[in-house]
Amino acid sequence: MAGADTVTANSAATRAPDLVNRAAEQYGSQFIVVAVDAKQIDGRWTVTTHGGRQATERELFSWAREAQLRGAGEILFTSMDHDGTKNGYPCETYARLCDMLTIPVIASGGAGSIADIAEVLTAGKADAALAASIFHYGEIPIPVLKQGLHGRGIEIRL
Repeated sequence: MAGADTVTANSAATRAPDLVNRAAEQYGSQFIVVAVDAKQIDGRWTVTTHGGRQATERELFSWAREAQLRGAGEILFTSMDHDGTKNGYPCETYARLCDMLTIPVIASGGAGSIADIAEVLTAGKADAALAASIFHYGEIPIPVLKQGLHGRGIEIRL
């Protein structure tokens, strides 16, 4: 892997799930992250590809379980309904996903405040949270986020 710490597969893994098996067998599950983009369509969390533009026949929970069984070491779930909104994460969905899997789940899509991130790490049971625009636009400096999470009793490297 030429020094790579982890490898993340999204659309390619969705199209060819055996990619997850082969990568896990060759490099070890601890290096394999399966990214899952999904949005609610007709009340069902539908897996999407191409940045959320193409719906698939896959369903979030069954695909995440399958990815784990195939050797994924982590799941990075992005709620395409929440991505870029800064209105918080769908914490009930993350909690359900975390309860059914035995591998870490990274939350993505919806971070707008320290409280949003704290909520997905507590009520949403996520193992980690991804945030982008709040950092890109300088809305929350990383040291401020870390202190805010630490102040809420969330374990974080300071």
